[in-house]
Amino acid sequence: MKTIDELLSEGVAGKRVFVRADLNVPLDGTRITDDGRIRAVLPTVKALADAGARVVVASHLGRPKGAPDPAFSLAPAAARLGELLGSDVAFATDTVGESARATVAGLADGQVAVVENLRFNAGETSKDDAERGAFADQLAALADVYVGDGFGAVHRKHASVFDLPARLPHYAGYLIATEVGVLKKLTDDVKRPYAVVLGGAKVSDKLAVIDQLLGKADRLLIGGGMVFTFLKAKGHEIGSSLVQEDQLPVVQEYIERAEKSGVELVLPVDVVVAPEFPDLKTKAPARPSTVAADAMPAGQMGLDIGPESRKLYASKIVDAATVFWNGPMGVFEHPDFAEGTKAVAQALLDSKAFTVVGGGDSAAAVRILGFDENAFGHISTGGGASLEYLEGKTLPGLAALED
Repeated sequence: MKTIDELLSEGVAGKRVFVRADLNVPLDGTRITDDGRIRAVLPTVKALADAGARVVVASHLGRPKGAPDPAFSLAPAAARLGELLGSDVAFATDTVGESARATVAGLADGQVAVVENLRFNAGETSKDDAERGAFADQLAALADVYVGDGFGAVHRKHASVFDLPARLPHYAGYLIATEVGVLKKLTDDVKRPYAVVLGGAKVSDKLAVIDQLLGKADRLLIGGGMVFTFLKAKGHEIGSSLVQEDQLPVVQEYIERAEKSGVELVLPVDVVVAPEFPDLKTKAPARPSTVAADAMPAGQMGLDIGPESRKLYASKIVDAATVFWNGPMGVFEHPDFAEGTKAVAQALLDSKAFTVVGGGDSAAAVRILGFDENAFGHISTGGGASLEYLEGKTLPGLAALED
């Protein structure tokens, strides 16, 4: 895999460089609530612009249905990119149409443009190779060189991620090179004890990675909404908590496998419950209480790990040598249910381990809860991509960058 440093050494002045970034930021209307993914691609964009390239940045945002939708416009992301770069960033109101062609043609050396949401075009996500390829041909006409730096999308076989690199000289940006290097430390050269902390809402989202980690990790710490499927699989009452009934047999199998293989499976000993899901907009008090994890009352919903569980989880993290964390421990967006996620984040900071925060909600939680993200070993920009890499899958966007 060639890297951007090799491209820069070859010279990029005057060349149109297409940067497939991940600007899929959360929006409240047109206000960006977390610009972490934009900041993550800055080193690549700035290095290219400083070297005189004409930089064309492209990304998806949300899940529009193959047609323009103002709610998913990249205009706010383009404006924020300009603020962070400290220079004007042009914005094309389409992806491969008249505006995109004119905007790219108008770039001078060292200037940057962002084209509109790639997913406004059905060809970007099409399962039909010909349709996807035709869109990739249109994108290729905008550039001389391709730089892949949208790690959060490399697990997708999409036109701008998989098909476009085959049509242009291609290189990995700084972000992708860093992400791959970090993930290799979690798979090929792991320092032990190796602790993995998994949370989030649905256990089904994490089954494949749990399956792989049962043979590789020393400890698996489970939290978030997914933990209640584990607790029910152990025969515990879980009240009105989230549960995936159809996943109970496989979770029971994983519990047995962990015991047989010597992997320490850590589940909460107490949980914070409330009568209903909290209002995340008003942050109104939610009437929380703490109960034993094996004695949850009917009519109560588990929304965070409890204080004893926080101590337990922290003790399993602080003496580890490698820690991977993906998924919050509770509904961290509400102050009544944020303490479990805070405790895990703090334990990572207190540990001397190599720590990786695995993207998505975990990365957002670190920033929203006020932690210094630079204090962690690495904060990934791609939750799904990180998980699929750990599952041992071939990621289309990485395969496309290989020669």
